[in-house]
Amino acid sequence: MRPGPRNLITDVAGLRVGNARDDALRSGATVLLGEAPFACGFNVMGGAPGTRETELLAPDKLVQGVDALVLSGGSAFGLAACDGVSDGLRAMGRGFEIGPVRVPIVPGAIVFDLLNGGDKDWGANPYPGLGRAALEAAGADFALGSEGAGTGAMTHRWKGGLGSASAMLEGGITVGALVVVNALGSVTAGESRQFWAAPWELGDEFGGLGLAGPYPAGHEPSPAKRLGEATTIAIVATDAALDKAGLTRLATAAQDGMARAIVPSHTPFDGDLVFAVSTGAKPLPDPALSPFLLGHAAACTLARAIARGVHAASPRPGDLQPCWREG
Repeated sequence: MRPGPRNLITDVAGLRVGNARDDALRSGATVLLGEAPFACGFNVMGGAPGTRETELLAPDKLVQGVDALVLSGGSAFGLAACDGVSDGLRAMGRGFEIGPVRVPIVPGAIVFDLLNGGDKDWGANPYPGLGRAALEAAGADFALGSEGAGTGAMTHRWKGGLGSASAMLEGGITVGALVVVNALGSVTAGESRQFWAAPWELGDEFGGLGLAGPYPAGHEPSPAKRLGEATTIAIVATDAALDKAGLTRLATAAQDGMARAIVPSHTPFDGDLVFAVSTGAKPLPDPALSPFLLGHAAACTLARAIARGVHAASPRPGDLQPCWREG
């Protein structure tokens, strides 16, 4: 397993990512777009998710492909970023075809960033505009850290952010991850700067500090954020041909990466969610063994992406938490 050429989710050919941010708002939106509709599944393991159109991703539901996925700040207000993306896709002629009508299918998920020091006293919801701007910015290269939906993200100790990573497997399959890290838990061990995700680091992609030591026996972590202020949301992607049932399983396996990189994770107060998508470009090299390997790769890649999001966060005036780079 090695990183792709960009070490971004867009190493999965046919995928693009766009970011939009509002520094006064201290929030933003991120969009994953495919050249064509892609198959999608999802899994939720947090107790407080905020989502749109996830029910149609179940394997027994009619729609087999989605046009885009949206990750956004803004709590429930941020779900409106999907509206801006839907409007933009409609203008492009994209969407599920029903007779002469096309309906863009745009599931989304949000993080809570309403108490991060930004100006939230808006007259009109800003998130549709942020979603549309993120869609229009979509490309193969995009910034990490304090960008897009990670603009105002925070964690237990460090400023959070937008992370991404990729892995190329020996069988020719690519796996990528995209994540907004806004967790109740900690991404580093104790008072150190060592990432919990260190065992899965490739090279020095998030500092190369090596393995983190364990918490002392019996350690009981206390939340540093108010209950309800958290959530980590992610997308894992592959070019391997998987249907909605296979992608639901892939999203479930990828949640292990969240648990490896954030301690604690999947709390009642996080909305931890993973979407899994497939472009379907490549057949599974081994239908019996490949799903096992893909699940492992997805978990490892998501853990790396989480650490990279925090590692890349940049300081801005009014920050309520330090950046890892300045720790």
